[in-house]
Order: sequence, then C-alpha cells, then structure tokens
Amino acid sequence: MTPDPQNVRAAEVCLPSKDLPQDLAFFTERLGFRLDTIFPADNPTVAVVSGHGLRIRLDRGTCIAPAALRLSCLDPNALAMGECQLTAPNGVRVQIVDAAPRLETPPTRHSFVVRRLKDGDAWVIGRAGMQYRDLVPGRLGGALIASHIRIPDPGPVPDMVHYHDIGFQLIFCIRGWVRLVYEDQGPPFVLKAGDCLIQPPRIRHRVLESSGNLEVVEVSVPAEHLTTIDHEMELPTVALRPDRDFSGQRFCRSESVNAVWTPGRLPGFEARETGIGVATAGVASVRVGRPAGRVPEVWTNHTADILFTFVRSGSMTLREDGADAHALDAGDAYVIPPAMKTALTECSDDLELIEVSLPASFETRTH
Repeated sequence: MTPDPQNVRAAEVCLPSKDLPQDLAFFTERLGFRLDTIFPADNPTVAVVSGHGLRIRLDRGTCIAPAALRLSCLDPNALAMGECQLTAPNGVRVQIVDAAPRLETPPTRHSFVVRRLKDGDAWVIGRAGMQYRDLVPGRLGGALIASHIRIPDPGPVPDMVHYHDIGFQLIFCIRGWVRLVYEDQGPPFVLKAGDCLIQPPRIRHRVLESSGNLEVVEVSVPAEHLTTIDHEMELPTVALRPDRDFSGQRFCRSESVNAVWTPGRLPGFEARETGIGVATAGVASVRVGRPAGRVPEVWTNHTADILFTFVRSGSMTLREDGADAHALDAGDAYVIPPAMKTALTECSDDLELIEVSLPASFETRTH
C-alpha cells in the first residue's frame, strides 16, 4: 500500500525534557524557534516549537530515548494499519496520532474536596510565567481543573495571542486588575476585582498587563486541554461581534459594578447572576453568593454534576452531615458532590462565595 501524502498533516521530532522551562527558553531565545502549543497551562509537560523548517515536541511526561518522530494524520489507521507506533529500520520510533482528536471530558469522579490557603500548597510556575495553585487535587478524575493564579509584579505580561481547546473556562478576578483583549470583542479592557468572564472554546485572546499582586481563579473543563499559539492573528480584531457563536457559546463578561442581587439558592443568602448560564447554553453557571442577614443552620444537598465554590472574602464553617466541620477563610475552596448533605454556619458579614456549577441548572434540596 502506498501511503497518501495528504493524510499526514504535521510531523514533529519528539525530544525528552527534564526541565521544560529551561529547554523551552533555549529553543526559543537561543535558537530562534517559536512556541506553537503548550500543555497543560498550570504546570506544562509538553511544548511544541517550530522554526527553520522543523517542528520539535519537548516532552517532560514520556521517556523518549534518544528521540522519536511524531506524525499527525487525518486517518492514522491508513498509515499505521491499526498500530499507534512503528519502528524505522534505523531504530527511530515513529508515533502515529490523530491530527484532529476529539475534545472529551472524562466522567466526573465525585469526591468531597476542601482546599485551604493556609495549608501552604505549593505555587507552580505555569504558562507565561504566571503562578498556579491547584484548588482541586485529583481534578475529579480529569473532569475539571480549578486554579488560583497570581502575578506578583505589575506591568506587561509576556503573553501571546492564543486559544484553548476546552468545553468551558471561567476567569474570575479576585484581587487587582488585568488588561485583556479578545477576538471580535472590541478594544482591550480591564477586568477588575469582582469581575468575571468566560473564554468560549477557541476564542483568540491575550493577557496584556496586570496590576501587582493580581489574583484570579480559573476553572476549566476538561482538566487536560491544549493551549495553541496563533502567530497570525492580531488583536484587537477589526470586527466587533459580541454575539458571535464559538462552538455553541458566546463571550460573556460580568462586572461587579452592575451587580443585581436576588434571593440565592441557599437559605439566608442572596446571589448575583453573571449571565454565564445563558452564554454557555446551559453548560455551566457562575453565581456570587453572600449572606442577606442572619444565615440559618439549614442542611442542603444538590443535583449538579459538579459544584465548585471559592471563598472570595470573609469566613464561615462548612459542616458535613454527621462528620467534620471545616473552618474556611478567603482563598479556600471546596467541592460538594451531588446528594451530600452540608450546612454553612458562622458566616461573617463580609462572606462572599464564587459558585461554579455544571450543568447550569440543578436542584437544591433543604432538609
């Protein structure tokens, strides 16, 4: 059988990497390659660079000795005849992969998670030099990743125009401000503390600059997703299309200055709706909750597949039915699995909770 040359869409030389940031800096700054993709954003293990007629895949997660050739094909079976790896006569391994893999979110592995800032979890240097703190260890079996991200120093951010292959992604500004620009959404704007937005699948965007001590929470589905650099597009774009459809979702930005507070889903709370449930066509919702006077001790459970909460300010106690009580403060996060009974007590007047649910609509039951 003669292979169809149109079947192979890209070829990469795969090189092992023990220190990805150091290797990436060498290939881009010393040798003049450009970064094309990086994965995952919070603690990269794979980066693809290109230049001088060559694509190189730097891989920290696999042992490739000394190197391998990776071919991305429209129909991998036509080239490899069912095999995912071939060996050339000279011993070089040839990896055959799908050029257009489908985005798949693993089934949620439900678990009760409490993550406290004072426990001193490590901050990891991620994409564009930003510092990441993992808020959901285990990532619910790969269904979701939630990161507390910070940029300590003010000024320009060394970011490039890029996009993410994701099903849902939220950015919520906790402290400081950040200037951003998005494809077809007009000129750059400032996202301030209390503001949030969603980044629909594959929307091109760029982080331009930030205040000192910027902190944001980023929630993405699925946990593992690819970040791709777009070297051709310039932002802002000429077109202004605020209602543009990106794989069934629209760009949505919610500013705290325009907040309208209505009765919340939990007894004694009021909530600010962000419009994200409508913008994602029901994929996810984001609400901000706060006490509306005295909060009664009421036990509740829910029917959402995923319910993630970040404590933006204040303090409270999260109680498990018949089990432990968790004293929580600003910077803490938790995930409550469906059907599990919990209660919020000892809520401070300045308590504010950021709640992310998938899907957008679900039922809350009191007991």
